Amino acid sequence: MMWKHTAKKGFLVFLLVILAVIPFVEPDEPLFVKASEEITQDDFPEDAPLEDKLSAILSDELLDGAVTGVSIKHAESGDMLFSQNPDTRLHPASNMKLLTAVSALETLGKNYRFTTEVLTDGRQRGKVLHGDLYLKGKGDPTLLKEDFDQFAKDLKEEGIHKIKGDLIGDDTWYDDVRLSQDLNWSDEPFYTGAQISALTLSPNNDYDAGTVIVEVTPSNKARGKAEVRVTPETDYVTIDNKTEMVSEDEEKDISIEREHGTNTIIVEGTMPVGGSNSRSWVSVWEPTGYALDVFKTSLEDEGIRFIGKSRETFAKTPDDAKLLTSKQSMPLEKLLIPFMKLSNNGHGEVLTKEMGKFVHDEGSWEEGLEVMEDVITGLGVNEDTILLRDGSGMSHKNMIPSKDLAQLLYEAQNKEWFDAFQYSLPVAGEPDRLVGGTLRYRMTSEPAKGNVIAKTGSLTGVSTLSGYVTTSDDEPLIFSIMINNYLGSSGDIRDIEDEIATTLAKHEF
Repeated sequence: MMWKHTAKKGFLVFLLVILAVIPFVEPDEPLFVKASEEITQDDFPEDAPLEDKLSAILSDELLDGAVTGVSIKHAESGDMLFSQNPDTRLHPASNMKLLTAVSALETLGKNYRFTTEVLTDGRQRGKVLHGDLYLKGKGDPTLLKEDFDQFAKDLKEEGIHKIKGDLIGDDTWYDDVRLSQDLNWSDEPFYTGAQISALTLSPNNDYDAGTVIVEVTPSNKARGKAEVRVTPETDYVTIDNKTEMVSEDEEKDISIEREHGTNTIIVEGTMPVGGSNSRSWVSVWEPTGYALDVFKTSLEDEGIRFIGKSRETFAKTPDDAKLLTSKQSMPLEKLLIPFMKLSNNGHGEVLTKEMGKFVHDEGSWEEGLEVMEDVITGLGVNEDTILLRDGSGMSHKNMIPSKDLAQLLYEAQNKEWFDAFQYSLPVAGEPDRLVGGTLRYRMTSEPAKGNVIAKTGSLTGVSTLSGYVTTSDDEPLIFSIMINNYLGSSGDIRDIEDEIATTLAKHEF
């Protein structure tokens, strides 16, 4: 058959070519070389094209089998300068917070504040309030124990010393769905998966709402149990202390975890004498009850007592209830600092529900995500290429291409709130955690240090970095790097992201 003869002839020609080449190959050189080993970024002169430099980085064998989307735009012209798989939909992890922050600023405004109120449906007679006392939450994730202390002082100044009625928590500003639809059950006991309620409490100024801080410290003797402290102090959680003190030369191995469906926090393991403290943020089950319990403690500490057959319960505040005191949160532009710098998941979900409440009068994920989609598609994101499932990026079902993330960052520059948005992003190499945030230990040398301003993202098998950088010849760039389905060290993958961002910072056009 003719095709067989032709194929055989072609194969013989190929063999003759190989035999002709072999004498010119050095004995210690491999005949065939992987493309990723042929050239590296270090082999390029400084004036090499940007495409060649980035292509060399992205040929790293650590990315074999992974899916990598990269889009580099000029921040002024909007021109795409480099791309790899720019249209491929990928999981953004916490780069999802870029969409949430932009949507919240556009919808609510940078001066938007959350409100918490204390009201009553009763009347005051002398020093006794005859009626129920309502603590009404409207989503503020920054409430602290000291705010409840101030509420108690305000009531005391109004002459209230006793309350003959119930203490009622009102969380009806949002719906009663506590966890986003794709949250893994294994994340639920920890602060990264805290439940969302319109009435909630944070243990400190990181504002991880719906959590308590559990701290384990060593006792003085190598026997018995370690000491465990909860902040803020509350009886709403129960500590099951199963720790064991050991001698100072033994290993510390402490585990802190809440049982699913309960507020029993199991602390177990070994703590050596003189060992370092162990501390963990633990989510509570039903944060409305947690806030109510801490508020009652504040009232009691101020000398305000409940009399009669009072209860602690949950209900909607009557429309004609009288306002006794209230508090407004910091404005949104300041809330964005812990949200974006520290990548606070709870803030992302609260803002999502708040947008739903603000626009559609329904504080739910469904309505909030609809608002977000409307906003970002108005900023150049293609609605046919995205899937939004939460506001934090915890879901493995969120999807967006790198091209669309870069386009969002480009369009955001034209908004009056852009300065607040950009200021909220982590800054590479800056050690202050409320400046450098999740980038404070990355890219700690110039020209990337203080220059790369970007949001990080991390889930199992997912790493992302998107933001802004200026080249060495003062050209402003926007970049989005999305790496999905990788195996191995997340640190190694972040090194690749950092190398790309640093290359952009060093480049001269």
